[in-house]
Amino acid sequence: MDFALSEDESLIYKTATHFCEKELMPHEELLERTGEFPIELELEIRRKGIAVGLHACNMPESVGGGGLNCVSLTLVEKGLSRASTALAEAVRRPFNILAACEGEQVAHFLEPVMSGEKRDCIAMSEPDVGSDLRSMKTRAVRDGADWIINGTKHFISSAQRSQFVILFAVTGEDETPRGVKKRISCFLIDLDTPGLVVAKGYQQLGHRGHSNSILHFDNCRIGGWQLVGEEGQGFALVSKWLGEGRLSVAAVCQARAERAFEYASEYAARRKQFGQPIGNFQGIGFPLADMATDIRIGDLLLMNTAWKVDQKSPTVAQDCAMAKVWCSEMLGRVADQAIQTCGGMGLMTDLPLERIYRDARAERIWEGTSEIQRRIISRELMREQGI
Repeated sequence: MDFALSEDESLIYKTATHFCEKELMPHEELLERTGEFPIELELEIRRKGIAVGLHACNMPESVGGGGLNCVSLTLVEKGLSRASTALAEAVRRPFNILAACEGEQVAHFLEPVMSGEKRDCIAMSEPDVGSDLRSMKTRAVRDGADWIINGTKHFISSAQRSQFVILFAVTGEDETPRGVKKRISCFLIDLDTPGLVVAKGYQQLGHRGHSNSILHFDNCRIGGWQLVGEEGQGFALVSKWLGEGRLSVAAVCQARAERAFEYASEYAARRKQFGQPIGNFQGIGFPLADMATDIRIGDLLLMNTAWKVDQKSPTVAQDCAMAKVWCSEMLGRVADQAIQTCGGMGLMTDLPLERIYRDARAERIWEGTSEIQRRIISRELMREQGI
């Protein structure tokens, strides 16, 4: 069993890491100080990302993307995500749902995203619904050749910086042996469409420069051509995206944990007390050993899961859930201990540790909470037992 990266994979990771260190990290202080991410800076980063081949590297070659497999995409995610969230996301990796575009959708939505002219966002979460996507209330009703949409979505990342939204809405119900089951469909909607209001979202913990918005649909009329795939097939697209989204979060957490550990271990080697580096004391050295072990486990789990995605393993949903729950919770432990290792300096903004610590908290919630991940894992375990 070969755990080494290939020459191409090593080059991909080095390219993403170098881009992060040169083009992203220098701007972290600006976002932390102002809480804002200038649109001009985002566009500049996107342009540079396109130049080095990082933009849309997740999309199939057939639509002009990089066509990278999951292992390579995970390495790109890790390399870029050493920087803060808003900056890493400026190097656009469009939602792969857009690869399903057909007809008029290609020229209006897909091609401008691939060229970097437009940005997409995705809308699933709703107030009072949470993780139960089947309970969403936003509805799309046919009206001749059009659809009329009503409802509210929230926690929509970067909607105020996007040109269109990938919306999931209820389009009907079906009777099943287990009761009524809602049909969920996917639509592509320009954010300046009449009847759609993009409102400012909530003030959030951490992730400065990264915004969330609330979308209000009030008799919003769209054309029939804006339905992605067939009516009622949206949930299949949601399920596919969620798995990869969870693995993406795991990669982000792994990258941040590695960066926090690097600062902590360097500080432990440089800082001296009682005539020797503090890393020589068990009170510091043993926690560093635990951090290193946790990080190693996370990396192995992350890359093994990415490999399983490429192999089309039947356990992908469970594997992605395991990677997400481990890496997100591991990041919290590592960030906390890194600050403890650095003592008072760990709390200061001179180091990125306090930011990594703040930002880490969200990772256990978005893209499915830790509780949801454990539900997925336990459910699959019981299925293996025939339950």
